[in-house]
Amino acid sequence: MDIIVSGSIAYDYLMRFPGRFSEHLLPEQLHRLSVSFLVEDMTRHWGGVAANIAYTLGLMGMRPKLFGTVGRDFSDYRTWLENAGVDTSTVRQLDDVFCASFFVNTDLENNQIASFYSGAMARARDFSLSDVYNGKPDYIIISPNDPTAMKDLANECRERGIPFIYDPSQQVPRLNGDELLAGINGAAMMIVNAYEAEMICNKTGLTVDDLRARIGILVITQGRDGSDIYTNGDKIAVPVYPVPAEDILDPTGVGDGYRAGFICGLAHGLPLKICGEMGSLCAAYVLEKVGPQSHHFTVPEFIGRFRTAYDDGGLLDILLKKAQR
Repeated sequence: MDIIVSGSIAYDYLMRFPGRFSEHLLPEQLHRLSVSFLVEDMTRHWGGVAANIAYTLGLMGMRPKLFGTVGRDFSDYRTWLENAGVDTSTVRQLDDVFCASFFVNTDLENNQIASFYSGAMARARDFSLSDVYNGKPDYIIISPNDPTAMKDLANECRERGIPFIYDPSQQVPRLNGDELLAGINGAAMMIVNAYEAEMICNKTGLTVDDLRARIGILVITQGRDGSDIYTNGDKIAVPVYPVPAEDILDPTGVGDGYRAGFICGLAHGLPLKICGEMGSLCAAYVLEKVGPQSHHFTVPEFIGRFRTAYDDGGLLDILLKKAQR
């Protein structure tokens, strides 16, 4: 299956605060917030939502194409992604700017405060899919990117009849109600976390029931409580319980890992519950490392661990067959 992952490609600067943010935020003073958190360490990692999703899809034996804009500092990053099984031929490099950068501070409860510098990502609006790819992919994932680029790509997908998965996630605070409605319109699937789902409802005036009615597959992740999958407007969700992490080191990119696992299952025609369970396991792999692309596994290792937590009835053997081709 031909899958294109669009969105941010960035460097992640990860910091750790040895306390709890909640202990230093005064609810009655939030309108004039001024606070600084002294961190113990900072590390730089490969990141960006689209690149994170594509990286884990590559580990699972797929060959996703990555569509986004990068700066002149992308050379080593390109090599890293290609070695992981990602096709970067659809990435556009701009040599007069640097790659986007993500700065995030995480506390002891894995709450995060983050900022994002768009860099080359701000120029994503200058390129359409037809500029870099002549075919018609089976799916396009529209993940956080320059807002205009997200809007234009959704329009291009609708005009060309390309199924797309809408993943606004980190851009939900930036997008207004009309922009979110435009992205939702015609989406084959949407994945958001519970907080983002509520924010989308507040901005658009829709209810969760409305979202279920408009989107064929709606996935709402619930953090440590797993995820809920809704199909065809059903009010009853298919619940997916999380895989216990062997060690919790950093939550950055956990949602991207979930998306990769889910999309891999979808691409192989597996039942939606198993797709969610695959997403849950990929999320656990990410959570157990510092950095959204620090994890690694082979397809046999993935299947073996999956079967310690879930029962796939042998269906995941299809991943082995594809990986051996």
